Amino acid sequence: MKTVSDYFGEMVFDDRVMKANLSAKVYASLKKTIDEGVQLDESVANAVADAMKDWALSKGATHFTHWFQPLTGITAEKHDSFISPSPDGGVIMEFSGKELIKGEPDASSFPSGGLRATFEARGYTAWDPTSYAFIKGKTLCIPTAFCSYGGHALDKKTPLLRSMEALNRQALRILRLFGNDTAKCVRSSVGPEQEYFLITKEMYDARPDLKFTGRTLFGARPPKGQEMDDHYFGAIKPRVAAFMEELNDELWKLGIMVKTEHNEVAPAQHELAPIYTTTNVATDHNQLTMEIMQKVAAKHGLVCLLHEKPFAGVNGSGKHNNWSIATDSGQNLLSPGDTPYENAQFLLFLCAVIKAVDDYQDLLRISVATAGNDHRLGANEAPPAVVSMFLGDELNAVLEAIENDKPYHGAEKTQMKLGVDVLPRFNRDTTDRNRTSPFAFTGNKFEFRMLGSSNSIACANIMLNSAVAESLKIYADILEGADDFEKALHEMIRSTIKEHKRIIFNGNGYDDSWIKEATEARGLLNYRTTADCMPHILDQKNVDMLTSHGVFSVEELNSRCEIMLENYCKTVVIEANTMIDMTKTQIIPAIRRFAADTARDASVKEAFDPAVPCGYEKKLVIRLSTLAECIAEKVESLESEMIALHSAANIIKESETIRDVILKKMSELRVACDEAETVTAKSYWPFPTYGDILFSVK
Repeated sequence: MKTVSDYFGEMVFDDRVMKANLSAKVYASLKKTIDEGVQLDESVANAVADAMKDWALSKGATHFTHWFQPLTGITAEKHDSFISPSPDGGVIMEFSGKELIKGEPDASSFPSGGLRATFEARGYTAWDPTSYAFIKGKTLCIPTAFCSYGGHALDKKTPLLRSMEALNRQALRILRLFGNDTAKCVRSSVGPEQEYFLITKEMYDARPDLKFTGRTLFGARPPKGQEMDDHYFGAIKPRVAAFMEELNDELWKLGIMVKTEHNEVAPAQHELAPIYTTTNVATDHNQLTMEIMQKVAAKHGLVCLLHEKPFAGVNGSGKHNNWSIATDSGQNLLSPGDTPYENAQFLLFLCAVIKAVDDYQDLLRISVATAGNDHRLGANEAPPAVVSMFLGDELNAVLEAIENDKPYHGAEKTQMKLGVDVLPRFNRDTTDRNRTSPFAFTGNKFEFRMLGSSNSIACANIMLNSAVAESLKIYADILEGADDFEKALHEMIRSTIKEHKRIIFNGNGYDDSWIKEATEARGLLNYRTTADCMPHILDQKNVDMLTSHGVFSVEELNSRCEIMLENYCKTVVIEANTMIDMTKTQIIPAIRRFAADTARDASVKEAFDPAVPCGYEKKLVIRLSTLAECIAEKVESLESEMIALHSAANIIKESETIRDVILKKMSELRVACDEAETVTAKSYWPFPTYGDILFSVK
């Protein structure tokens, strides 16, 4: 029987495979490209391609594809077979360095935000050698970047790699100032926790809203939801356990180090979490994870829901982005050590993050903005839309001591005493955790909690890497020219704390008083919706910062703004049209049918015996008829506003109308329909209820 260590990474062209299948010279050259960014020689590419092909064929692959991440938010692939004609009429299996390095998918059919016209079809994919190729099914998948004929990035990977390089450049400048001449590069690393729902295929197929939009647009609350907290960390049901077991196997074969799995708070909700890896690899892995979760679920008669808020009234699903930075030798630059007050290098990198989050809080909010995530942010399982940082008591005390030029005496270790002799004793952490904070320090990393479960983690990490790179650049520019490094360093840390302490909040982010304090007293931003925040990506300070580090061009930023607002509008338009269709063709007929049958029953009773009271039936018929009329009026009103939406002058006006009018009309329609569900006999109601869906997996 195979153990995990026997098959882990067996479908990945990883370092072990490269070392075994490449000559020492080719392997060394490729490693230099991967580790140090040195340009790849064509002869090396040919040798790698040949070895990659032979390995893939030995695993049963017949095709290869340049696997990329366009601005749709999902992945894309075009498959080509390895076959080439031979002179004798047969075929030979070929794969060249040129095919490895460059592909040419159609660039006109992907979102481009105006960077490509429909008739301008040429685009290129370029191999990313820092992310290992892998086999999926019978196809060798080569992770690539995707750009237009004019060189503009049409994907999420290219700006992510650019942001990582920007962070690398500026972090190395800081390390050199501290006497570190051996570090060759600094990389950001990420471990994204992934939340999701599992429901049965039968329930999914019976809900048009789930099929068309990924979330339920109607649904009254069930008698029991998550009130008892009994699902969280509870025993995993056999069917879910079988899904998780197969999912682990499939992910481990692809070298994805998933480690933790458990039930989440809401019924039918679960989570998995991987071990850290380099940010661009973690991004690839997370995209693969979401795809494979859905495929494995289907094999078990389940559907994996990745929408941020598939069910109203219970927790939605997020994706916590655990972010840190480290040198190529493994030194974590956000690790405080035993004495953070005396660790000047750590404090400077910490201050760089504090400054970045405060200066570019709008970009962090923008990076997680989607129509789905707008439903989640600010609810009781997610951080608010206001960006703030949690540092914990000890680090907060350190920073206060520095700001006020006072000594810091350190936090004493407290031993946990549990009152039972047989239980082991251990030291309590000096700082508690804060699950309400959007951006929390958790020991040697930051946990950015605002991402939605379906988000690509690329967007958040592009903005985070870039903003921190900007802080480090400002620091390096000053410190490199300072006459007294120690004095300048101390003053820089002190001034950063004074100027940016408004972003630090260690309290309850769910408290309404915090939102008032954040916006009124501290001047923090509160962009509640995608329509509110997205245009600010084009604010001059943001354009200047992102273009100065080469992460985006002005044209690319304009395209992103256009695409994200279009996605927001299209998402809500699909939802509204689905609501209209479900209401007119299923909900109203069901209510009227039940009302008619109830009225008929009352008439029969009265005809049989006039003395028999029919008050209940008559009241019910009146209530049902009133609700049906109310629903009909509200759906007509929504329909009218949807028609008027076509005349919006531009995408910004359209998004504002959706935010201010369409979503409000949708909410009003839902309230009326959900009330009708509670008084309509279940046998008449056309869809499975929340109780049916959330407790469908046994």
